Amino acid sequence: MTSATDTWRSLDDVPADLGRSVVTIGNFDGVHLGHQHVIRRAVDVARECGLDRVVAVTFDPHPIAVLRPEHAPPTLTTIETRVRLLTDAGVDAVLVLPFSRDVAAWTPEQFVRTVLVDALHAGAVVVGANFRFGNRAAGDVATLHELGAELDFTAEGIALDGGPQVWSSTYVRNCLATGDVEGAAEALGRPFTVRGVVVEGDKRGRELGFPTANVPTRGVAAAPADGVYAGRLRRLDTGEEFPAAISVGTNPTFAGERERRVESYVLDRDDLELYGVEVEVSFLGRIRGMLRFDSVEELVETMHDDVRRTRDLLGA
Repeated sequence: MTSATDTWRSLDDVPADLGRSVVTIGNFDGVHLGHQHVIRRAVDVARECGLDRVVAVTFDPHPIAVLRPEHAPPTLTTIETRVRLLTDAGVDAVLVLPFSRDVAAWTPEQFVRTVLVDALHAGAVVVGANFRFGNRAAGDVATLHELGAELDFTAEGIALDGGPQVWSSTYVRNCLATGDVEGAAEALGRPFTVRGVVVEGDKRGRELGFPTANVPTRGVAAAPADGVYAGRLRRLDTGEEFPAAISVGTNPTFAGERERRVESYVLDRDDLELYGVEVEVSFLGRIRGMLRFDSVEELVETMHDDVRRTRDLLGA
């Protein structure tokens, strides 16, 4: 039998004794409110039909990264985070299907037979109403209905009541690109976060009185636009959480800095040793855009104001 945290990295990993399941399919990048809406319906269908479990099928890498890599969007979540969020949303297992040009060439019927019927023993399939699949996106919800009648499963396409312009990964990315972390949080149903391991920086923040925990953005998925934000930093090893003023960018005041980083100053703490610690940084509000200052004194004065505004926004 499977557990609530089962993750299968290929069709061969799916246990042979898997019972009848409800399957939901999608990229699920960000696991936003629209995704959660579909998953809730899948959970309801499993209960109504007496099926054993809900299985989410997602893809790695993102199909666009394979088919049109020059147009591939930055991902909102790593696969590991996506699996965790899908599990939190109510699925019992996740199939991370390796996506390739061979998989992209499958006909809709081949995808249904190979994945939904032979591997996952689908008794029901629940997807978003605009779901497309198979070679050249030839399959849709109507295709699922037709094949389900032949292969013994039901199919349901769920309209996203919040509106696709809000409940979409593209909308979240657009919010982040303009620094609108509140808009992103509204669509996600939670604050946008990045995770990464704290690295040793140039210690300039400590010299200025604002020691920061630095996470290179090359090690995370999407990040908000350059600027200063109010948020929280959580140690993943202990679960401790702290209010923080967060800078995203390259720090243009100092020449030679090119690496884009997420730098978190934990309010009123200069005693934390976080090098090598994996942290999660949550973005709750935007303070200002990234600026270049003519003097260190002007920078420090503005940083004090950033901290004050962060404290006001967080109520910390």
